[in-house]
Amino acid sequence: MSVDRNAFFSEMNACFSENGYASLLSKTKNEKFLLLTEHLLAENEKYNLTAITDPSEIVFRHYLDCAPLARLLPQGAKVIDIGCGAGFPTLPLALLREDITVFAVDSTEKKVNFVKGCAERLGLTNVTARAARAEDLGHDASLREGFDIAVSRAVAAMKILVELCLPLVRVGGQMIAMKGKNALFEVREAKRGISLLGGKLTEGEDIALKYKGEVFERPLLTVEKISHTPTMYPRAYAQISKKPL
Repeated sequence: MSVDRNAFFSEMNACFSENGYASLLSKTKNEKFLLLTEHLLAENEKYNLTAITDPSEIVFRHYLDCAPLARLLPQGAKVIDIGCGAGFPTLPLALLREDITVFAVDSTEKKVNFVKGCAERLGLTNVTARAARAEDLGHDASLREGFDIAVSRAVAAMKILVELCLPLVRVGGQMIAMKGKNALFEVREAKRGISLLGGKLTEGEDIALKYKGEVFERPLLTVEKISHTPTMYPRAYAQISKKPL
């Protein structure tokens, strides 16, 4: 599907500049974001990947939305994206931060195949993807506590998410959840679980993104991994969701 190049590049530069993230972009990156947008819209006509189909909305809600997180990641970080869906935040993070590696995980194989296809199409050698459940990977010795950062966007409530993410984060690493207006409530619900799983809640970031005269809140909830997660965790998803820690 063809997208107007000039309008797209103008929207990218305006959105990122207005919010202070212009330094993350380059001409080459903009070209790759355009290719990603065209491929996303073309594949979305075959099966549902995103409800957002206007290119300018995609720039804001999928690309700029990931910029604050991209800036927070340490140099050379080994990142796992839990519940990557159609590749967000995986693909924008990998595009904006070529120094990091991102391991994308989702239980829906068609979405993982889309992410793999996008990474290949865009030449993103810093992305790998697997169709799997996070609670299973948390017991895989080759992956458990093997990542510097676990990230997640719009997957589950924080009280559930911590048990999916923290077992995969190394001691000294972090879990960063992209959340919305209920962030403080979710934090209160998750406090006990965070402690049991070896985590410690930190201040996080209260991000406000401007778009078309409006301001949108995007809290980034950050949990530091301060001790090893007990081997009994994560539990089966039915237990996690039915009886969160």
